[in-house]
Amino acid sequence: MASGRIVIENAAIATVDAHDTEYADGHVVIAGHRIEAVGAGRAPEDLPDVVRRIDAGGHLVTPGLVNTHHHFYQWITRGLATDHNLFDWLVALYPTWARIDEPMVYAAAQGSLAMMARGGVTTAMDHHYVYPRGSGDLSGAIIRAARETGVRFTLARGSMDRGRQDGGLPPDFAVETLQDALAATEETVRLHHDASFDAMTQVAVAPCSPFSVSTELLKQGAELARRLGVRLHTHGSETVEEEKFCHEQFGMGPTDYLESTGWLGDDVWMAHCVHMNDSDIAAFARTRTGVAHCPSSNARLAAGIARVPDLLAAGVPVGLGVDGTASNESGELHTELRNALLINRLGAHREAALNARQALRLGTYGGAQVLGRADQTGSLEPGKLADLVLWRMDTLAHASIADPVTALVFGAAAPVTASFVNGRQIVRDGRLLHVDEDAVARSTRSEARRLSRLTTQN
Repeated sequence: MASGRIVIENAAIATVDAHDTEYADGHVVIAGHRIEAVGAGRAPEDLPDVVRRIDAGGHLVTPGLVNTHHHFYQWITRGLATDHNLFDWLVALYPTWARIDEPMVYAAAQGSLAMMARGGVTTAMDHHYVYPRGSGDLSGAIIRAARETGVRFTLARGSMDRGRQDGGLPPDFAVETLQDALAATEETVRLHHDASFDAMTQVAVAPCSPFSVSTELLKQGAELARRLGVRLHTHGSETVEEEKFCHEQFGMGPTDYLESTGWLGDDVWMAHCVHMNDSDIAAFARTRTGVAHCPSSNARLAAGIARVPDLLAAGVPVGLGVDGTASNESGELHTELRNALLINRLGAHREAALNARQALRLGTYGGAQVLGRADQTGSLEPGKLADLVLWRMDTLAHASIADPVTALVFGAAAPVTASFVNGRQIVRDGRLLHVDEDAVARSTRSEARRLSRLTTQN
């Protein structure tokens, strides 16, 4: 944990608090692992125990970005099945994913985390749901990679118990039994979940999707999560094919089906939520169920345009997600600020769909809401955790844009001069401080090739 005070001053600041308070020239004081002060002008000169002063002239300071949906293991299967819709893409890739093991998952998690962290993410999550038999401690490997990178982290411990013989999409040897999935999930929560205010690792219960898990796994998974006091996560309403599947199998759409299994509530967030009608949105608003909006992945897989403006207008918590990098090869959340804004303007609301500050809120406070951590992070306010980013805005890419928030969202990806998590710096001048990026690149390349060889041999 960091000690002493760090003073950041001479910066533009977007706090993303309830009033969208901004300072054209302001300061942030970090004391230990929390934000002590945010305000206009320079910090007081007589502050005691100042260990570092940062002159952030030419920078915009924002809360750290919060990623609300990802599949880290997919880092080593990027660039495959590039012209497929979701179901065809899953059918093409599940046989490969079913061969993953602990070294592969660890390397892939390192790659996914490194790419996000160096681009301004301070809170990450991973929805990992592929646990082939005999593959090792996959959850432990993912958590270890997050700890080494230095980001705040939620592992959504996923599961699948509906293989091909039961009408699901994944190969049968890649799924767990109902009881094994529940027992392993409970053990993961027991070993790794930290419920404290400044927790660096939390765990959610996360059966994969309506078309890869049984109704009983959804029901008992929800009961397990609420008994353990942790959050719930799954995919929902991603494609028209999923909608058709739910009507054929269960006689109702995805939202009604998930509600019937206990999967709506203020402790739940779902990924995608593209194909939702007015009744679905009203149900999410009524229950305060959250949404992880993944614009690039939705476009990559031709899933459609989520009704984000309507979700926000109804009061639904919405954050941003990278999604797995087999459907978003860049793996960077800061580009999702721009993509969320642009893609939503192609929808019914056109230019009124989202503005720059709404997009920034999705990527920060909205994400913290969705992960159940809005009291701790997602905005720059005294008492909150010191998770923040210094974006350099005085280079060729942004210097002629007067408003720094507009520059950040509408412009090219801005360089990250510094990123802090819990008051500890994890990025300097666009490079990770605690992980060797070049070594990670070599490791991910090696593991991707090993996975490809295993798949070809079988």
